[in-house]
Amino acid sequence: MLRRRPDEHTWSALEYACHVRDVFDTYGARVARILAEDEPVLDSMDRDERPVRDRYNEQDPAVVAGQVADRAAALAAAFESLAPEAWERTAIHPYPEPAPRSLAWMARHVVHEGNHHLLDIGRVLRAARGR
Repeated sequence: MLRRRPDEHTWSALEYACHVRDVFDTYGARVARILAEDEPVLDSMDRDERPVRDRYNEQDPAVVAGQVADRAAALAAAFESLAPEAWERTAIHPYPEPAPRSLAWMARHVVHEGNHHLLDIGRVLRAARGR
């Protein structure tokens, strides 16, 4: 059920979980880079290529769940450790179009991503169960 896609254009619950893991990992690296460089230009995380390239739907769900938890904890620790003035440091964020974004914006954005993909996972699992 975790690997079932409700249609060809919608990820499976496992693919969404892998994506969330990679979002948390990407943003952890972005925080470190923004603290080390003045307004770096961030690379796209290649969200559309990763599911096939990294074989998201073939990964072990238990391993992925642990990785999501570990990446979430590491990212939360990175944000918690920021000095007050660091929240306004910026980078050129690639999505939806290249634009300067502060670490405060990125923190809000990554929380939004995690929340809305949790809802996506629930929706996909309900569809896989026929509900």
